[in-house]
Amino acid sequence: MLNLHAFEPRSRANGPGLRAVLWFQGCDLGCPHCYNPETHSNAAHSNAARLRRSPSEMTTELEKLIQSSDGPAIEGLTLSGGEPLQQPEGLLELLLQVRQRTALSILLFSGYTLEEIRRQPLGSEILEQLDVLVDGRFQAGRRLAEGLRGSANQHIHLLTDRYTEADVTATPVAEIRIDSNGNVTISGVDPPLL
Repeated sequence: MLNLHAFEPRSRANGPGLRAVLWFQGCDLGCPHCYNPETHSNAAHSNAARLRRSPSEMTTELEKLIQSSDGPAIEGLTLSGGEPLQQPEGLLELLLQVRQRTALSILLFSGYTLEEIRRQPLGSEILEQLDVLVDGRFQAGRRLAEGLRGSANQHIHLLTDRYTEADVTATPVAEIRIDSNGNVTISGVDPPLL
């Protein structure tokens, strides 16, 4: 089971095109001034565990968004957090199912660097499933907040030829979404404070 913080079915501020966004719950990297501190606790049975879903259930949700007549079809999936790589088995299973069952592109934000990911037990297998990786710990003193990079030390890695760097950096820096129930979601690399 995946321990998840939130799921946004349609976003334009979390990668190229219209994408679903899945925020993982749990991160122990401790980046000062992180924008998502509420995603840090990894207690599976605490109030921090907002969503518990299997990789198969999440992939089914994504398939519904591709086939939906309730809105435009998504072209990709963005994974953020928290830290997705701190749930490597579930993350890899999700990635494999998304690749097998859909044609969605996959973008992952990680506080780990590419080199650190490669050294993790499932790191290479996870990287093989990604189109884009945005890596590196957020450094508040090097805040950038553009082109999907929160700070200047972070890098965009194009792991397939699905996108160009211009496609990725053209992503809007922020977005405010209000759903039909009045719930507000604010996201992006430079989200406004309300």
